[in-house]
Amino acid sequence: MLLSALRENVQSDVPIYRAMPNTAADVSASMTCIASNHSSHDALIEACFNTIGSTIRIDEKLMDAATVLGACGVAFVLRFMRGMVQGGVQIGFDSKTASTIVNQTVKGAAELLISGGQHPEFEIDKVTTPKGCTISGLNEMEHNGFSSALIKGIVSSFDAIDS
Repeated sequence: MLLSALRENVQSDVPIYRAMPNTAADVSASMTCIASNHSSHDALIEACFNTIGSTIRIDEKLMDAATVLGACGVAFVLRFMRGMVQGGVQIGFDSKTASTIVNQTVKGAAELLISGGQHPEFEIDKVTTPKGCTISGLNEMEHNGFSSALIKGIVSSFDAIDS
């Protein structure tokens, strides 16, 4: 519900906030997007949501997009990780070992971007060597539509919000 619609229903001039956390709140690692037409309680609201992870203030018009990128995004990342585990099993690991490697690899990759503040391509370039196994795998994924499929999935989820 839009802030303007909430404001109409409340019959009072209380500050109204919209927040979109994600299921990583279960492990205090949520990314919560917050929008408001008020700023009087921003620090308090952010402090509350920071107890379950990180917060970011966004324009209300981006709340649907935040739902897709932040909340649906957990499922997208997990599906990617499932595929990595399946690939790990295919190349010789048992499922538990493959999961351990994939989980830490994804956590480490995220931390590289969070700590370094760089674009993902910066980190990709650091491990992509001429004629190497990384570029071979990346090219195969792209030839099969990896980035395109991900982008189409995000857009499809966004379009489904209003339908």
